Amino acid sequence: MTQNLKDLIAQLTLEEKASLCVGDSNWTTPSVPRLNIPAMRVADGPHGVRRTVSSGSGSGEETLPATCFPTASLLASTWDPDLIRRVGEALAEECLALGVDVLLGPGVNMKRSPLCGRNFEYFSEDPFLAGEIASAWIEGVQSRGVGTSLKHFAANNQEFQRFSIDAQINERPLREIYLAAFEKAVKTAHPWTVMHAYNKVNGKLMSENDDLLRHILKEEWGFEGLVVSDWGAVRDRVKSLLAGTDLEMPGPKPRRVRALVDAVRSGALAEAALDEAVERILRVVFKAAATPKGGMSFDDLAHHRLAAEVAAQGMVLLKNDGLLPLGGQKSLAVIGRAAQEAHFQGGGSSHIHPTHVSIPLEALQARCPGAHLRYAEGYPADDSSHPDLIAEAAAIAATADAALLFIALPDWKESESYDRTDLDLTAQQVALIQAVCAAQPRSVVILNNGSSVAMGEWLDQAAAVLEAWMMGQAGAEAVADILFGVVNPSGRLSETFPLGLEDTPAYLSWPGELGRASYDEGLYIGYRWYDARRMAVRFPFGFGLSYTQFTYSNARASKTSFNEGEGLTVFVDVTNTGSLAGCEVVQLYVHDAEASLHRPEKELKGFAKIKLQPGETQTVAIALDWRAFTFWHPTYQDWVGEDGEFELLIGASSADIRQRLSVTLENCHLRPSLLNEESTVREWLADPRGADIFAEFFAALQGQALANMGGDEEGQGMGMNMLDLLMDMRVLSALHFVEDGLPDTPENVIASLLARVQA
Repeated sequence: MTQNLKDLIAQLTLEEKASLCVGDSNWTTPSVPRLNIPAMRVADGPHGVRRTVSSGSGSGEETLPATCFPTASLLASTWDPDLIRRVGEALAEECLALGVDVLLGPGVNMKRSPLCGRNFEYFSEDPFLAGEIASAWIEGVQSRGVGTSLKHFAANNQEFQRFSIDAQINERPLREIYLAAFEKAVKTAHPWTVMHAYNKVNGKLMSENDDLLRHILKEEWGFEGLVVSDWGAVRDRVKSLLAGTDLEMPGPKPRRVRALVDAVRSGALAEAALDEAVERILRVVFKAAATPKGGMSFDDLAHHRLAAEVAAQGMVLLKNDGLLPLGGQKSLAVIGRAAQEAHFQGGGSSHIHPTHVSIPLEALQARCPGAHLRYAEGYPADDSSHPDLIAEAAAIAATADAALLFIALPDWKESESYDRTDLDLTAQQVALIQAVCAAQPRSVVILNNGSSVAMGEWLDQAAAVLEAWMMGQAGAEAVADILFGVVNPSGRLSETFPLGLEDTPAYLSWPGELGRASYDEGLYIGYRWYDARRMAVRFPFGFGLSYTQFTYSNARASKTSFNEGEGLTVFVDVTNTGSLAGCEVVQLYVHDAEASLHRPEKELKGFAKIKLQPGETQTVAIALDWRAFTFWHPTYQDWVGEDGEFELLIGASSADIRQRLSVTLENCHLRPSLLNEESTVREWLADPRGADIFAEFFAALQGQALANMGGDEEGQGMGMNMLDLLMDMRVLSALHFVEDGLPDTPENVIASLLARVQA
């Protein structure tokens, strides 16, 4: 294939090569009929196929009907890669039917703040979970001969100034948090394309960021597909191609094509660089062409049923005082606009023209045909206050056996193109919940939103709360099935729900100023932040209730010690001790007992979702690879593991650890010393090589140095511990206190020590 492509490229004119690197329309790439190079069609995703009728541009384009699956917030909350793989396969079937070669998704940007307006399109605050779910989605789609576009690479974590903001991120959080999900998906699932973001990262536009596009993505990770720009993200076509942007979208852009041609002819752009981009593009074009598309149909009802199944698996039961599952109620008050007008997707480029839409009020009546349902609107579409609607709803609720409140965060508070300004529901919605719960204590709040919302004003009053997310076109059926116990809820939060906005990691630096967003929280986003600060949260990462109960026992590991480069497998027995069948999500976190660089308290490194019958016990096995124990070391420019103890934490959420194991990492190879002229006495003694060389020297000079500094034999002097002062002093400075007893100048002595330690 590679040689055939090179032969084909050799037959292209310079103008044809350049034209292939710029879109032909809003949704298609150019063709070259004389060489039988076909065009390729792409479509927005990621939770449905947004196939436009035409290839034109503009947000008002007519789109073809397709299944609107739940958005990414819910998909990740299933914690079920196998189920997400099935979603990918269904999406691919619709692409095949609708003539789409590449589906633009999934989005794996981190949920740095719950305020990001596009969080509903992103999976998680945790890169391991996001990477696993994204990989399954990609594998499902691409298994049917349809490509994907992993996005938005990288650090597209806010809508505010997303076209230009400069994300300032230190190297460790960039590697360990913001690139990790991309790396996992690229190396595991091999997406056909990666879409770069609009923003800058550390001063470089992503379209021209050769550090990330060329050196890390293509060279280090071995990405073989094409890099496509987000729509309109390229400023300079020549610079962007040199940095690794193979395909600019949308088109046509004759000036961009001419710029590439002129750059080659002037020598500013090597034709070999252009050839490389063309080869990457053609590799994907012909891979897409290998599977015929268009002019066929898909089973829309089967896909609707799958959307309902997925929705039911990803909804999270946050509170239940025993009211759920419902049963025996003869009258139900169904309250809230979202019960009549289902809120099942977000606004923006992912907006799908659904094949069907299930209405919550109708789904409830179908699930419980013998019950009398009374509906009240409760709140308007806008932010206006309507006490009359609240009074009507409370009156209806008071006479019912239970009340079901459908509360949707409106589009004007949460959507692509702008960020949220708070975590609040509307004032009308809060007042509605309070009034209805006061009138009817047996009230359930069903939430439709893309990220966490504030609940402090009403949570204690509600008997139950179901997080239904942006639930997809069949989500109403899933809500009904969960409320009436047809489905035992098993969704688990893929993000932390904080007590308040001021508790969130990026609170003080969000959204940035003067064109820069400083990621001052570093590694500590999501549960990593709350763990480090010992802060209470509303609901922790990984949390979710069930209608049954599970116990964990007999945790063990395949080995208690292991060497560098090795992994191990963790086993734990899980028993359903309740009376109903249900699914449990077993989560495995890793804690490094001692590291040379700071690390989060614990990090998710494995999980498994299992289904158990009442009384059944299953042994869950979770494999941990070498990377689970490592951190990125900026000086070594590598993933580093260090000898020592690791604690393996097995639980039902990040805050509910049920079993603990200890394992020991041994025989990590000795890396080059990092000691230099600025290193302190403490750093010399902590360095594996430096300690041996410096220990004897230090023992001989310690007493004299302390005496010269005014300390006694125990290191006390001038009202402080002089030994601590000495330990944190750079060696060169300490040597000046004993200069008379040195065989040479302090500068020469330290040079000699460094030569020995680096030999």
